[in-house]
Amino acid sequence: MKKIKLGMIGFSEGNGHPYSFSSIINGYDAEEFKRTDWKVIHDYLKKKDISEFGFPDVKVTHVWSQDKEESKRLARCAKINNVVDEKKEMIGEVDGVMIARDDHENHLELSREFLEKGLFVFIDKPLCLDLEELRYFKKYLEKGRLMSKAGVRYATELDELRGKIDSFGEIKSVKGTVINNMDKYGIHILYGIFGVKDFDIETVEYKKGKTENLRLITPDNTFIDIEALGKSPLTFQFDFWSEKNRFHAEVRDNFTMFRRTLYRFVNMIRREESDPSLTIKLIRILIAAELSKKEKRTVNLDEIKI
Repeated sequence: MKKIKLGMIGFSEGNGHPYSFSSIINGYDAEEFKRTDWKVIHDYLKKKDISEFGFPDVKVTHVWSQDKEESKRLARCAKINNVVDEKKEMIGEVDGVMIARDDHENHLELSREFLEKGLFVFIDKPLCLDLEELRYFKKYLEKGRLMSKAGVRYATELDELRGKIDSFGEIKSVKGTVINNMDKYGIHILYGIFGVKDFDIETVEYKKGKTENLRLITPDNTFIDIEALGKSPLTFQFDFWSEKNRFHAEVRDNFTMFRRTLYRFVNMIRREESDPSLTIKLIRILIAAELSKKEKRTVNLDEIKI
């Protein structure tokens, strides 16, 4: 089996994914974690058995961030051997990089040199909120060189519904609720919902009151409502209703959904193939939401042409 070396790129404010992703692959140093502010990550890591960490012949070997001291801290926590001064130093040393930052406005700049040099790249969600950037990324998504997904796509709490959705009956309503803002956190709910069932979407409408709300309407007039609460107690909540059934889930198992996502990135590197259609569709929906927000109108998804 081919050995895979990965580079980690971080950080963006409030996003601990460099720590969680690297630790899931490499294992972690518990004493070093105690010296960080990432208690929530350390808490779910230490609940897992040693057998649940790592993938055969895969290791995060390099790290870069805009803060070298933070990079060193991550390296100690997640057993990463090389801290580089410039991210381009990873080229020729690793097979792929993970851009574990959710500041979508910087994703193109951070990833371009790696994509154009032929490395495999994972970009944290959301990939982008700009149509021209999506058009740039599209060719790499289709070549199986780029992956961008929210871990909620693979949440264990949604396994039951994914397994029985074909017998669930005609869907009447779908709702999802999440903390923080729509542009960065709405993608979690989109991946959760569309990972269960790939709905066709006709229109997208953004509204803002005390919370941010996104209404997606299908050609058969099913409403899919997404609410971003802003500052609020933690929630990643999903509700599906049909005439005969109801399903409710609150997603909490971050470790497993991240591990499942990373497994698919490793598998993409080994097989050099992926299915980017859902990523492209969901980013188009978010771009339509941004247009609806800006122009204060309902947007037909067909307006977002790629």
